[in-house]
Amino acid sequence: MHKALKAGGKAITLEFVPNEDRVSPPLAAMFSLIMLANTDAGDAYTFAEHERMAKNAGFAKSTLQQVPDMPQQLVISEK
Repeated sequence: MHKALKAGGKAITLEFVPNEDRVSPPLAAMFSLIMLANTDAGDAYTFAEHERMAKNAGFAKSTLQQVPDMPQQLVISEK
């Protein structure tokens, strides 16, 4: 995705993002538990983990944005 974007382009991911404590907010923690129970190595990634993955892919910066009336958040990574 990074390679396909022009300079300043953004990759946007809609995701359940738990806090660093991994037990809040409740819906993100429940999603993480469901992933762990139903996949070999499932998990929900914290923003710090999303940020690190984006940086490793070459993105300059990432931000986390709330979505009104949705339990998920947007991880926006900018090239």
